[in-house]
Amino acid sequence: MSVKPLSLHSLHSPMASSFLALLFFFISSPFISFAADASQAAKTFIFRVDGGSMPSVFPTHYHWYSSEFAQESSILHVYHTVFHGFSAVVTPDEADNLRNHPAVLAVFEDRRRELHTTRSPQFLGLENQKGLWSDSDYGSDVIIGVLDTGIWPERRSFSDLNLGPVPKRWRGVCQAGARFGPRNCNRKIVGARFFAKGQQAAVIGGINKTVEFLSPRDADGHGTHTASTAAGRHAFKASMSGYASGIAKGVAPKARIAAYKVCWKDSGCLDSDILAAFDAAVVDGVDVISISIGGGDGITSPYYLDPIAIGSYGAASKGIFVSSSAGNEGPNGMSVTNLAPWVTTVGAGTIDRNFPADAILGDGHRLGGVSLYAGVPLKGRMFPVVYPGNAGMSSASLCMENSLDPKHVRGKIVICDRGSSPRVAKGLVVKKAGGVGMILANGASNGEGLVGDAHLIPACAVGSNEGDRIKAYASSHPNPVASIDFRGTITGIKPAPVIASFSGRGPNGLNPEILKPDLIAPGVNILAAWTDAVGPTGLASDPRKTEFNILSGTSMACPHVSGAAALLKSAHPNWSPAAIRSAMMTTTNLVDNSNRSLIDESTGKSGTPYDFGSGHLNLGRAMDPGLVYDITNDDYITFLCSIGYGPKTIQVITRTPVRCPTKRKPSPGNLNYPSITAMFPTSRRGTLSKTIIRTATNVGQPEAVYRARIESPRGVTITVKPPRLVFSSAVKRRSYAVTVTVDTRNVVLGETGAAFGSVTWFDGGKHVVRSPVVVTQLDVL
Repeated sequence: MSVKPLSLHSLHSPMASSFLALLFFFISSPFISFAADASQAAKTFIFRVDGGSMPSVFPTHYHWYSSEFAQESSILHVYHTVFHGFSAVVTPDEADNLRNHPAVLAVFEDRRRELHTTRSPQFLGLENQKGLWSDSDYGSDVIIGVLDTGIWPERRSFSDLNLGPVPKRWRGVCQAGARFGPRNCNRKIVGARFFAKGQQAAVIGGINKTVEFLSPRDADGHGTHTASTAAGRHAFKASMSGYASGIAKGVAPKARIAAYKVCWKDSGCLDSDILAAFDAAVVDGVDVISISIGGGDGITSPYYLDPIAIGSYGAASKGIFVSSSAGNEGPNGMSVTNLAPWVTTVGAGTIDRNFPADAILGDGHRLGGVSLYAGVPLKGRMFPVVYPGNAGMSSASLCMENSLDPKHVRGKIVICDRGSSPRVAKGLVVKKAGGVGMILANGASNGEGLVGDAHLIPACAVGSNEGDRIKAYASSHPNPVASIDFRGTITGIKPAPVIASFSGRGPNGLNPEILKPDLIAPGVNILAAWTDAVGPTGLASDPRKTEFNILSGTSMACPHVSGAAALLKSAHPNWSPAAIRSAMMTTTNLVDNSNRSLIDESTGKSGTPYDFGSGHLNLGRAMDPGLVYDITNDDYITFLCSIGYGPKTIQVITRTPVRCPTKRKPSPGNLNYPSITAMFPTSRRGTLSKTIIRTATNVGQPEAVYRARIESPRGVTITVKPPRLVFSSAVKRRSYAVTVTVDTRNVVLGETGAAFGSVTWFDGGKHVVRSPVVVTQLDVL
């Protein structure tokens, strides 16, 4: 690392004393070493710098950073908007030394994230002729920034036919690159950028241009799928190889799309690039940010070390709604990701459409599964069936590469265990060994949760119980045989929605006082546009091309909420991001299409708010919620103070200096969130009480009276004061206190270590404003 010489006359500037202090630090500090340790491998680090400390001798922050902090050639990104600082390739020792610079507030290593991989709009309560679609003009002129793998602009979902001019406030660009230029943007795709510097620095040899485009063009398919889910055009027929045939449409068909490519095929997404995209999106002028990305290493970082949380705060503080995926590590408890309270975190549920494929056994049993296989069917022909796991080799039971003995599987249907390798890749291993088909069996961790795949050989997926029965048959019968019956697309499935087994679950691993996920939305077997660069499986060996693909994951649920936010923003342009989230959360569905409580796919039992948050998104009601729970930037700062962050730590997130209350520490549970969590210490016994404050804002008729309806779990008493909220044209905000009293001798905490109730405000008309109440104890978290 080198320091460039400065002319002496610059020391006479108004900030000379500050600059001299910084210069003295660099010259005298024993922590700074200007000679890199050749034995250390350089890595990318992100540096949060106090922008106000820049000496006036430097014309820009970049000049300052490249003069005092890192060599010019090592700097990757400079952040100005959601974050002040830069990312650079330096050795760990150099990064540690820079932590001691008086202007450096935080240093964190670049982390790799992963993607959380058109019937659904109707399933959200949207109709063509009335309601939120028509009242919001289908989201017209709202701009959704999609941080993902890019976009395939030629798809019909991104046509700008009959759209008005690009909104005048838009300041973004259409960045040129490999097979992408200005003509690939239009009045629908109003902008596109790509962020590759972090990847280029982290990947040996840089990005593989034989499988990727160094441009906004999508080589993976994920970004095209999420963008069209949120805002794809409608009024043309669509299907994936005949499956899910219908009219293609996104949630906000007239909303505009800005694509920010931050994830790269086979190498994931890096924090340094993601943060740069947040920075650009805010400056460009997006209204909504959709990010279906989360931690790929199982680590839950505090907010001040999480660039997604930091970038999201910078966006939310500017009035931009941010939705993110809850992750696919369910049904394990505390598996939900993207936990910041200024982010709307979305879990996944099923829709009322399925793609059944049955495994038919030689003993006459027919066991239900799913598949999107579209090749030559087996037509009832029976084949020998074999389970390689009977030989005792786990690699063979998982059908890993080169694990199958052709002598044992040739001409047979092979039972493969799910896990350790891509589901569709297992079928290729079977095919390579001479097998004719595959039955993919869930393990206990996946339970009965199934997702359809566009297999390259006749194959279906079955749940854990069915898998065990098929394995038992294959092991015990002297001549086991089977076939697979592909039954196409079936709609009107009941029950639906069901909470997807893979969907990330609560409680919140950082701050249990904030319930996460916030809500669930359609995320299983979702049809949307697809890239032309790869086949529907995404495998290099898949030669098929398709305009649409069917995917599952909280990645698919997140853009449903992004599109919903665009509709609500269009209908209510003055609502804050927190108000939009509140409208969605307090109007959710808690029952399925059989009028029963939402079922957890992994257990077959009723779910809890740790599984579905406030419930399943219902846009038909969110348009007119009656009351909302608004949150300001100051409220978020108070929350950060309440969880023990000091002013300097908070400044890493907020960019500007803050002050925390000194007389009385605030309570994190008093953040004006649409859900309520009451936490009690287990060290105390008997009757315990906690009071939580909420403030409701009337967004309905000016003259309104709301009454409270309370649902208390066993052993818990919930009271609300006042029990009535009276609003008028002069009084639009009313506060109330929720007191939760627990009798520790009688309270019944379920398997999750929590009990669940609710506080609901109703006006005697159509407005029903519900907040879930979670009652828990500290030591179970």
